[in-house]
Amino acid sequence: MEPGQRSYLLPLLTLSVLYLFGMPLWALTAITVWYLILLWMEDQGILDQYGVSRMLGVVLMVRTKQGQEILERVSRPRAFWRGFGEFSIWLCLLIMIGVVSLLFLAAITTAMSPPEEYLPASDLLLIPGVTSFVPFWWPVLALIFALVIHEYSHGIQARAHGMRVRSFGLLLAGPIPIGAFAEPQHHEMVRAPLRERMRLYAAGPSINIIATYLALLLLSAAATGLVASSPGVYASGIIAGEGAEEGGLLPYEIITHIDGEMISGYSDFSDEMSNLSAGETAVFSVLSHPDSDGERVQRQVVVTLGDRHDYYIDLCEGDSTCIGDTEVLLADLGIEQGDAFLGVSGLRSSNSTVEMYSNIISSDRVLLAPLGMIGVPIAYDGQTMLLEERELLEAGDGAIASALGTEGMLMLFDFLFWMVWINFLLGFANLIPMIPFDGGHIVKDGVHSVLSRLVKGANPLRIESIAGRISSMSSFVILFIVILPIVLPRLV
Repeated sequence: MEPGQRSYLLPLLTLSVLYLFGMPLWALTAITVWYLILLWMEDQGILDQYGVSRMLGVVLMVRTKQGQEILERVSRPRAFWRGFGEFSIWLCLLIMIGVVSLLFLAAITTAMSPPEEYLPASDLLLIPGVTSFVPFWWPVLALIFALVIHEYSHGIQARAHGMRVRSFGLLLAGPIPIGAFAEPQHHEMVRAPLRERMRLYAAGPSINIIATYLALLLLSAAATGLVASSPGVYASGIIAGEGAEEGGLLPYEIITHIDGEMISGYSDFSDEMSNLSAGETAVFSVLSHPDSDGERVQRQVVVTLGDRHDYYIDLCEGDSTCIGDTEVLLADLGIEQGDAFLGVSGLRSSNSTVEMYSNIISSDRVLLAPLGMIGVPIAYDGQTMLLEERELLEAGDGAIASALGTEGMLMLFDFLFWMVWINFLLGFANLIPMIPFDGGHIVKDGVHSVLSRLVKGANPLRIESIAGRISSMSSFVILFIVILPIVLPRLV
């Protein structure tokens, strides 16, 4: 297309919509500059010279034939990879049920009670370095790894079923990889049996899900290599008017002893507090905040303990119904009048985060752990744990921990955390049953396969047409469900 014939209406409309949805001006400016550079490179023939093409306006499709020999060697045990492809189909279908259920739940929740606050447009795409709660380096390295294994898994399935792979490639938005692809020969894909195509599409998301739990296993191991430099507990909040505030205890100071008894964690704190009563005075040994040299000073805090039972009752402010319900709840929790109350909130062991991750593999919540980890960077402003707790950790005595040191172990922890986070989201998102995601292709070919069995002897072209219409309708419904939680809060 000649430069004079190019229409700029669609790019302008897209930028306007992004601006209305809250994308910051600097991001819009960067997108505009990148778009104009790509247009200039396209007009000068630079993109064609390097075999690069432009798609969706600002995305570069970079192709390469590198890796073909390795692909050929890896895919030689074809029976194994076909078996893996079959396993992938059932794994993806099972996870797809969970994906659809969560999407429906999010849409219903948003429709019934639209949130007053919502993520800005720059946070919706979860792009490293652009999304406010996703930093650049570790997430982008994890994203590159996740994209490579995803697309290479597609390529392995293609070769295992006799289909040739034309090229591999990355989709780039500026320097940031936002996707990858493997290109089997189109006519071979079209003629391939439905089951083989389903195996190919399912292999990508399934390898990301498997990588998620392998990374989670390594994350748990890495967490055991980090220990508290100063064992104890800390509180993230001090309640006004209670004993802790009156005694001078500050948030994130580490409580190491109560009346001379050592406190190594939350269970020790609970045991010691159970031996005290409301109205008693206790001496808390605490480590202060680090000074300019990073050193903590131990000091004594004398606290007259409050009444835990009365504190919760007073929150009802005379509401008899609330008081009655609270009385029942406190009785169920075993909280009685006279129980000692320090007057803090958010009380945690000084190594609570790494302790949780080190035990996560042996817990009964291991399968749902990656789902729970999604909100961690949002809650901690792009960090994998509270910065205050991060300062309380050091490398343990293990061989790897000793070799890497504290900074190295924290870097390893961060990288493995983002490996879990990125691989899970990539596998999860690709199983949305909507074209062009892998889940959409699995559903389309799956519907076609089921119809072929139910209506034996029918015209294959008619069955394909019906399967295509069902797939299009389901994609439209899923698209509506996906965008509802995004658009509705902005309209209310």
